[in-house]
Amino acid sequence: MTMREVLIITEIDKMKVLAEPTRFKILELLRKHPMSIGELSSFLKKDRSTVYRHIKVLENAGFVEEIEQEGNEKIYARTARLFLLKVEPDESIEEFKRQYFRVEACRLMEILKKSGIKIKGGEEFIKVVEDVLKDIEDYSRPVLQKVSQADLDLKEVELFHLLNLLVFLQSCELCEKAKKMRSLIEL
Repeated sequence: MTMREVLIITEIDKMKVLAEPTRFKILELLRKHPMSIGELSSFLKKDRSTVYRHIKVLENAGFVEEIEQEGNEKIYARTARLFLLKVEPDESIEEFKRQYFRVEACRLMEILKKSGIKIKGGEEFIKVVEDVLKDIEDYSRPVLQKVSQADLDLKEVELFHLLNLLVFLQSCELCEKAKKMRSLIEL
């Protein structure tokens, strides 16, 4: 099966699958490249049977799939490059969303640093990015609901254009946070 660019997640039970920290970390590791249970076990410092159980839960939920076999090892990959979460607010997934936004904020900060951009007040920068990502998700919910109901095969470029449009639509609401973020980075 070919990896999709985006998978829009609408079911609460699938969100709960992602909310478990080990499964979240497995998906983060598989973002880099496909891996075997042995490789994942080594990175996670967990026994193979534990990793296998988590992989099976992720596979049953449609987040990972077996793509090949090397000797006795099955190789697993993500089913999509990006998982978009589109659910109504629910207390059971709020902690997962906080963790997810924190991981993404840290990843964005590292990208900027590797690009030679200086970040003043790293923790404050991460907090602003977390808030912006949450706001964009909250404000974008009506558009994402419509998009997810359409039978579309989003390509990577289209996805980035869609995400840029969603940010643009919220730009007025995010002006103060944009000013704050500009004060924290040095180009």
